[in-house]
Amino acid sequence: MDAGFAVELLKAMVFQAVALTAPLLLAAMLVGLAVSLFQAVTSIHEQTLTFVPKALAVTGVLLLLLPWMLRTTMEFALAVIQKMPQMVH
Repeated sequence: MDAGFAVELLKAMVFQAVALTAPLLLAAMLVGLAVSLFQAVTSIHEQTLTFVPKALAVTGVLLLLLPWMLRTTMEFALAVIQKMPQMVH
């Protein structure tokens, strides 16, 4: 395995990780922003008000995207397994 192949594999792994986590992080960020605006407008500063909506949003997005996430992860794993003979040489 040469350095170029290792760099390409590492780059693909990082891209895969970002692609899989970005929707969850984006959902948490948008809900957190909306809750923060709501708290600022209403002057309600309850700690559970920030956690529960984010947890529900992330859970909902995870349930919606789970088939895609599993398919993408399986395709990536199969591609890496198929490239293993190239890694040995």
